[in-house]
Amino acid sequence: MATTTANVVVDDAGRLSATAGFVREQDTSVLLSRVLPGLDGPELRALTDRCSFAHAALLVFPPDEQTLRTELAACGLPADARPQPSVVVRERLAARCGRPAADLDVRILRPEVRGPAGEHRAVEVFALTVPPGSGLSGIAADERGSDHEAHLAFDVTRPDPLVLRGLLESFAQHGAAADGGGYNPHEDGTVFYFTAPVGTKTPYGRVELYASGDHRDVLTEHLGRRPAAGPARQRGETQPTETLLRLLTGAWTTQALAACAQLRLPEAMNRQSGSGVPELARTVDADPQSLGTLLRYLAMLGVVSQGPDGFRLTDVGALLDAGAPRSMRPLALMYGGPFYQSFAHLAHAVRTGQPGFEHLYGENHFDHFARDPELTALFDQSMVSSAPIFDPLPAHPVLTAAATAPGRPRTVVDIAGGTGELLGRILTAHPALRGILLERPQVLEAARAHLAATEAGARCEYRAGDFADVPPGADVYILSRVLHDWDDDFCRAILGHCAGAMPRHADLLVVERLLPTDDTPSLATAWDLHMMCNTGGRERTADHYARLLEERGLVLVGHTPLALGAHALHARRA
Repeated sequence: MATTTANVVVDDAGRLSATAGFVREQDTSVLLSRVLPGLDGPELRALTDRCSFAHAALLVFPPDEQTLRTELAACGLPADARPQPSVVVRERLAARCGRPAADLDVRILRPEVRGPAGEHRAVEVFALTVPPGSGLSGIAADERGSDHEAHLAFDVTRPDPLVLRGLLESFAQHGAAADGGGYNPHEDGTVFYFTAPVGTKTPYGRVELYASGDHRDVLTEHLGRRPAAGPARQRGETQPTETLLRLLTGAWTTQALAACAQLRLPEAMNRQSGSGVPELARTVDADPQSLGTLLRYLAMLGVVSQGPDGFRLTDVGALLDAGAPRSMRPLALMYGGPFYQSFAHLAHAVRTGQPGFEHLYGENHFDHFARDPELTALFDQSMVSSAPIFDPLPAHPVLTAAATAPGRPRTVVDIAGGTGELLGRILTAHPALRGILLERPQVLEAARAHLAATEAGARCEYRAGDFADVPPGADVYILSRVLHDWDDDFCRAILGHCAGAMPRHADLLVVERLLPTDDTPSLATAWDLHMMCNTGGRERTADHYARLLEERGLVLVGHTPLALGAHALHARRA
C-alpha cells in the first residue's frame, strides 16, 4: 500500500486512518474479485463461502505506547487492547534489515471495526517502538516508505487441511505467489502470505490467509511452492480458454440454482446427517441419476456438500429453503424464470436501447407482473430476499434525529415500499416514528398482512397510488431501489414529486447501488446490465444522482455504505 506522496512520508496517524476506512467499506466477495482478477462466478462464490475479509494490516513506529494509543483513538479505533508479540513480522523485519530478531520487539494489536453489514473486522497494527534518536529510526523510515507488511487478510471459515489446500491452490492458480508465512504459538494460528498477482486492483501487494490452529504441515507445502517453468507455461497457455469456458457456462449456474429451488431440494435435505440420492429423488419426485448429476454440480458451487452419508446443505444452500429466514428462493425463481428468459434478448437491448423484457413480453415488466398475481407476489418476495441491504439503515443519523426530535411525532414516507419490509424495520427500531407506505393497490394487501404481524403495524398508514401521489408534509422520505428501475427523465419526474411534497426541513434517503468511477468490480456493474435488459433503468454513480437531484431543486448531502454494495444517499431541498 503506497504511503508516500510527492516524496513526503505519510505519518502513522494518516496511514492508520486510511487503513481503518478501507476495512470498514469492503465487501468480501467484491474484494476477492479485485485481489484475484479472473475469478469467475462459481469459483468466487466458493471462495467467499470458505473465507471472509478480516483485516488490513500495517506496521507503525510510535515513539512510545501512549502515542500509539492516542493515534488509534483519533481514528476511532479502540485503544485499550494489550499488545502481543508478533513472531512472524519480527522475523521478517529482522531478515530485511539485517538485525537480530531479539533487537526488534514487534508487537501486534487488533482494534476492532465493523464492516458495511456490521461484520466484525479489525485493523491489524504491528508496532515497533522507535524513540526519538533511536538507532532504529532508519529502519522506520525505510519501512514506512516500502510498506512491506501492509496486507489484506482473509479468515478461513473452516480451517481443515483439505479446505486450506484448496484455498491455497485457488490463490496460486490466479497468480498469487507464495510469500512466506508462519505459526504463531501465542495465539495458536497459522498465516499464509501471498504476493498479490499482477493486475490486482487494490493498493495492497500482499495477501494473507489466516487459519486458527496449528497447520504447519500445510504451511511447509505452501513455503515450498516453486512452480516449474514447463507447467507454469502450460497453465498460462490454457488459462484464458478455461476462463472463457467458465464464463460461458454461467447460465448453467443460474438454472441449476433455480432447479434446486423449484424441486424444493433444500426443504427435502437433512442438514445434520445428510441425504442419499435415492431418498432425495423419491422425496422430490425426480430421476435419481439426473438428480445426482445436479447435486454434484451444486456441490461444485458450494450450495451442497457431499460426504460419506450423502448430500447436505451448506449455509449458502440453506438460503434457497423457502422457510429459511431471509430466504432467497423467490430471487432464484425470478432470475431463473422471466428475467433469465429476457436475458436471451440482451443483444437486442444493446442494439436498440429497448429492454429485452419488453421485446420478449410486449410490455414493461411492471405492467406484465401486475396482470399476474402469482408473478407479482413472487417479485415482491424476491425484493425481500435482498433485505440485508436494510440492516444498517434504521441507525442512519437522519432517522435517529427524526426519532429523537422534540415535539410532535415525526413521519417517514416509504415511496413504492413494496410489502413494507424496510418501513417495518425503521418503525420497529424507532417507536416514536410513524409511517406511511405508498404503493400500488395490489401490493398494499400483502403489506398490511406483513406489518400487521409486527408492533410497527399500528403506527403505519397505507396509501394506494403512484409517484404523483407522494404525501406532503412528512419529515423523512425514502426511495429504496426505485430510481434504478427508470431512465433519467422518469427519475427526474419522481424526484420532482418528492421535492414538491417535502417541507423545507424534510430529508430524502435514496437507497441504491453506486457504480464505481473506475474499473473496480462491483455488484452495481452487474445490476446495471440487469436493469438495462429488464426494466430500461440503470445504476448510476453518486455524481450522476447528484445531478438528477440538483435538477429538481435537491442537493446531495452525502452517502454512506450499506450491505451488498448499496449506499444510502442523503438529500435535502436546496
